[in-house]
Amino acid sequence: MPSFDVVSRINSMEIENAVNQAQKELATRFDFKGSNAEIVLEKTEIKLRAAAAFQMQQLSELVQAKLNKRNISPKQYEVEEAELSPLGHARQSIKLKAGIDGTNAKAIALFIRQTGIKVTAAIQGDELRVTGKNRDDLQAVIAALRQEDFPVALAFVNFRD
Repeated sequence: MPSFDVVSRINSMEIENAVNQAQKELATRFDFKGSNAEIVLEKTEIKLRAAAAFQMQQLSELVQAKLNKRNISPKQYEVEEAELSPLGHARQSIKLKAGIDGTNAKAIALFIRQTGIKVTAAIQGDELRVTGKNRDDLQAVIAALRQEDFPVALAFVNFRD
């Protein structure tokens, strides 16, 4: 039977490229000259550190702009609130979101059922498998999912006949 998977994945190379570009711009910007501001990429988050609150906001906007420029959806990351220390130092982290959590997976499966198209959606971990009798139904489901606005960025992979 024809099928495809609905996933939410992050392209790690694009994340790395965006962080590298932000680090290069940070090194050349005059308003960050001599400050101990830094951008650090970890496995599931980007950590930002700056000397003052206004620099933290500038740094956060810089990183978000670079992520958006590399076609990384704002739905794929979550900017946490900046932490300010009594000495004026600021820290912030940007959490990277990968996979479809249970509540969103149930909402997507419910939406697919409500379309009335003769397909079945099964939740498999952090992705959904949609199967149907013909590929036209599957393509109609993909078109319907693209038009709907879900809180996660969706990608469609493993389309099989």
